[in-house]
Amino acid sequence: MDITGRLQHILPKERLLTDPVPLLTYDCDGYGLERNTPMAVAFPHSTDEVLACVQACLETKTPYVARGAGTGLSGGATPGEQPGILLALAGMKQCLSIDAVARSAVVQPGLVNQTLSNAAARHGLYFAPDPSSQAACTLGGNVAENSGGPHCFKYGMTTDHVLGASFVSGRGEVIRLRRDDGPDLLSLLTGSEGTFGVLTELELKLSPKPQCVKTWLVAFASMNQACDAVSEIVASGLVPAALEVLDHLAIKAVEASSYASGYPTDAHAVLLVEVDGSQARVRSEEELIEQILSSYAPLQLESTEDPKQRLRLWKGRKGAFGAMGRLAPDLLVMDGVVPRSKLRRVLERIVEIGKDFEITLSNVFHAGDGNLHPNISFDARDPVARAKVLEAGMQILALCVAEGGSITGEHGVGLEKLKAMHLMFSAPDLEVFAEIKEVFDPERLCNPGKILPTGGACSEASSSRNPEVLDAG
Repeated sequence: MDITGRLQHILPKERLLTDPVPLLTYDCDGYGLERNTPMAVAFPHSTDEVLACVQACLETKTPYVARGAGTGLSGGATPGEQPGILLALAGMKQCLSIDAVARSAVVQPGLVNQTLSNAAARHGLYFAPDPSSQAACTLGGNVAENSGGPHCFKYGMTTDHVLGASFVSGRGEVIRLRRDDGPDLLSLLTGSEGTFGVLTELELKLSPKPQCVKTWLVAFASMNQACDAVSEIVASGLVPAALEVLDHLAIKAVEASSYASGYPTDAHAVLLVEVDGSQARVRSEEELIEQILSSYAPLQLESTEDPKQRLRLWKGRKGAFGAMGRLAPDLLVMDGVVPRSKLRRVLERIVEIGKDFEITLSNVFHAGDGNLHPNISFDARDPVARAKVLEAGMQILALCVAEGGSITGEHGVGLEKLKAMHLMFSAPDLEVFAEIKEVFDPERLCNPGKILPTGGACSEASSSRNPEVLDAG
């Protein structure tokens, strides 16, 4: 019996999709440059059903990939080139329990990020990691990619909020991990991009909602002013909840869209600063922050503690990637990281790369931790434009590594950055990574072709820092 026949015995008919046309909607995630249509899409609703589906794939040697909401930006939930099964976990969306005393929640992986915070709000709690897509992205995907977000500067990445997890490994076994059980395999699982197994249950840390939150919107005549203001705020010893920047092109796209937030379109950079905590803490920090911001002669300086007004200020930042659809049909959202002290220099060089390749490039980024999101708007139907975008992207990643940074901060490697792995890792490094994956997935059927380059891309890595490649940036 083939894999489809086996799945028909596991799931009800309405939870197995095989019609060719609907399958096309699952051929990629938010990274649309590579597309592969799955043989079928299965919709399991429990750990037992996921286990049965994975075991069926193992028995028939069928590749499989898990998917939540499909909001990932690196191709991590895109089916592989070899025809396989996609396990859609969006139906596993229950919040199983909330322990207000322990400040934790147990959820299924298909629960939407924002929904957890909404459910925890009645206990005075929330889930701190807040990707820009938090109204749509699922918690299983957040854990798989170790997602970030504007407030991770203060509160940490997703991995800092995972207390336990259950997953079906590539061996076809249910494995349960907790933070305090022996070696920290939970941190190894978080950010493994679904290559070790399929998450089925998560125990997550909840945080108390701050008593007071204050947000500033600051518009500057230059990007350098925004970067310098960020550096001075951090150097002062303050730890804001968020420090976010949008450049001129991003501001114009936002203000021309349904995400318009009142950002001045003549500004070359907009900085969002947010502090939170007790009333006393916010009062003690606001004077210094306003003093620093005012010293850069901003074009506009606005602040508010009103929840509705704060949502207005954040609307443009949260909707920035969606607003880019006004510029071109396709968007490559990059994810390099650099030391905060290098922001000015790297951003100037990124702008130069955009001009060199004659591409439409904007910048939206987490300034506090140097996590850059250069956005390249283009038409993927044009092969020349596509080639230029990919080459420019590689130069930007090489630049980030050359400046002491990383090729990814929160989006993951997926398919997008496979060829960039050798910028950071040697061939022996990559072999160790492959051996770790094999422990969990010896048949290499679980989300194959992600993170680890194969063939020539792997053999190119002769050292952990390839100077010839880095000089290209």
